[in-house]
Amino acid sequence: MRLTRRGRAVVLFAGLVLVLLAGFFLGSVAVGTDEAGQGPTTEIVMVEPGQSLWSIASELTTDGDVRTTMREIERLNALDTVALSAGQKLRVPVSTD
Repeated sequence: MRLTRRGRAVVLFAGLVLVLLAGFFLGSVAVGTDEAGQGPTTEIVMVEPGQSLWSIASELTTDGDVRTTMREIERLNALDTVALSAGQKLRVPVSTD
């Protein structure tokens, strides 16, 4: 069986439509509920001139373990260096006390 140029275009178009519909229906499986959650676990802070990762972590730490908070900030922001720039936005853990 040989397809004409027009037939190939129709088959291609039908395949694209099928893939688009499958992506639309399979990609929308998230379900929202009315149940209240625990609230946000992170917030955004902007780095001010002269601030370091240590100073930001020490402001957020209530239990005295600043290094753990620093590691969490590094993990949340995928930081590979501790050098920060003024104006940089960082996700930081929210204290739960």
